[in-house]
Amino acid sequence: MVAGLLSKVATLRMFAREEFEITPEQYFILSILVESGELYQRQICEMSYKDRPNMTRLINILEKDGMVKRVPDVNGRKVFKIVVTEEGKALHARIKPFMLNLRDKATENIPVSDLETCLNVMDKMRDNLEKHAKLQIW
Repeated sequence: MVAGLLSKVATLRMFAREEFEITPEQYFILSILVESGELYQRQICEMSYKDRPNMTRLINILEKDGMVKRVPDVNGRKVFKIVVTEEGKALHARIKPFMLNLRDKATENIPVSDLETCLNVMDKMRDNLEKHAKLQIW
């Protein structure tokens, strides 16, 4: 738990120091979209474990800043897919090396086998919590 808090603090400080135009939380949304392509808002909610009002706020800010855009669904419903713009992709690419560097610092002197074990345990804990917590994303 402390490691997660320290990671958040380190990330916030790095974003402030580098004067990135977005927050770490917004960067996380951009990362999901860059890696997964266009998604519905509910899909981003599920992938980020954020509720719908929070996600709407984040997407509105990213859209206002030109990082993402809403594209009408091809089926004609009143639903939109969220798509990263070229500006959003460029900002993501600019920030990513800093995030990778921070990850490298956090994991230095930890054998890969230990990291793999840790990730496997965390995945199992996530699976258990998803089954039992019945999180309501939207």
